[in-house]
Amino acid sequence: MDQEYLTVTQLTRYVKRKFDQDPYLERVFVKGEISNYNPKRRNRHQYFSIKDQGAKLSAVLFYNEQQKLGIDLEEGMSVLAVGRLSVYEKTGAYQLYVDHIEPEGLGQLYAAYEQTKKKLTEEGWFDLERKKPLKRFPKKIGIITSQSGAVIRDIQTTIERRFPIVELYLFPAVVQGDKAADSIVRSIRQADQDYDLDTLIVGRGGGSFEDLFPFNEEKVALAIANARTPVISSVGHETDTTLADLAADIRAATPTAAAELAVPVLTEEVGRIDQNRQRVTQAMTTIIRREKERVDRLERSYIFRQPRRLYDGYSQNLDQLTDQLIRTVDDQVKEDKYQVQLLDQELKAYHPCAKVRQAAENREQLTKQLMSAAKHYVKNQENDVNSLIQSLDHLSPLKILSRGYAIAQNEAGVVKSVDQVTAEDKIDITVADGSIKARVEETVKKEIE
Repeated sequence: MDQEYLTVTQLTRYVKRKFDQDPYLERVFVKGEISNYNPKRRNRHQYFSIKDQGAKLSAVLFYNEQQKLGIDLEEGMSVLAVGRLSVYEKTGAYQLYVDHIEPEGLGQLYAAYEQTKKKLTEEGWFDLERKKPLKRFPKKIGIITSQSGAVIRDIQTTIERRFPIVELYLFPAVVQGDKAADSIVRSIRQADQDYDLDTLIVGRGGGSFEDLFPFNEEKVALAIANARTPVISSVGHETDTTLADLAADIRAATPTAAAELAVPVLTEEVGRIDQNRQRVTQAMTTIIRREKERVDRLERSYIFRQPRRLYDGYSQNLDQLTDQLIRTVDDQVKEDKYQVQLLDQELKAYHPCAKVRQAAENREQLTKQLMSAAKHYVKNQENDVNSLIQSLDHLSPLKILSRGYAIAQNEAGVVKSVDQVTAEDKIDITVADGSIKARVEETVKKEIE
């Protein structure tokens, strides 16, 4: 029986169609732990896994969906994910296409708060070294809050009661809602850059975590931390701690406490000034009395009664120093004379006549050495030439012919074999004292064993 086989592509497309048509897989809710997440893939799609103890599910988070998240995902984070399940045909793997994802057990706002707090802490924005001291007697104070809330009334009442000579500037801002963070940042920058303020108070009344969240946004915390003017933060109730509180130079529990921190009590300061004036007067009176007693003692001292005694010791010291100076100069003159004598002797040794005489002696000695070396060199060369002549003479063909040898030649050249001549050929036989003209009668070839 013939069986119809499916291609891999056909089978994968069939399975994908089953996934896409299944209404239960169109929107699934999955919880698990993030695995194989790469936070360095900025401005790109994210590919990771969601796993538990029994299984692992591939997941895809497209860039557009990623931009909607208010938090950063991390490796090992327990999450709640919503999306559709489908098959990626090229690999044949089924995977979750994520539409929404958030940490399990934490609200998205709280998770964003914790992540921003961790980031700014690691970057050092909350360090004590960055905190600026408050001016003790401010002249101008800026207040950033809602112009219709109770915060501005509490701050204004407290400051007018404690330190009425200060000038107050209100910079209205939206303190709740989506536009609050940008409004707060604009007011902070306007107050810090356009006005010569001594202190800046940022505050609002109590509320839920969501109501206070604009003061937990990174842009607000950085605007406070980068302000040149010292900032007092008073946001929410005493138990609430926002990132604005951590970034500020001083945190106040309530708006009234912020006003108390910003200014002193004028009546107390005036009383303190009076006390300090009295102390200064008493101290100056004591000093004047002591100085008068000191002047009286000086007037009764022997210096004023016998002024010459003041210079007796100095005169004696001057005489001793004069004698010491004369001895030192004499010793130095003697030393200089001795050095001049040494230099004169050295100068005579370097006189040009002495140099010329020494050079002439050196030239004569070098000439003798050169002549001796030249004679020795010529003799060695003669010996070498004679030795080479003897060696050449031993290798000369004429020397060999003198021992009884001869050289046979025909028109082709030197005869080295009987095969080179035939009967009746003319040959020249060279001996030591001449040559012989001859004719070949017969050739006899020697058998070589």
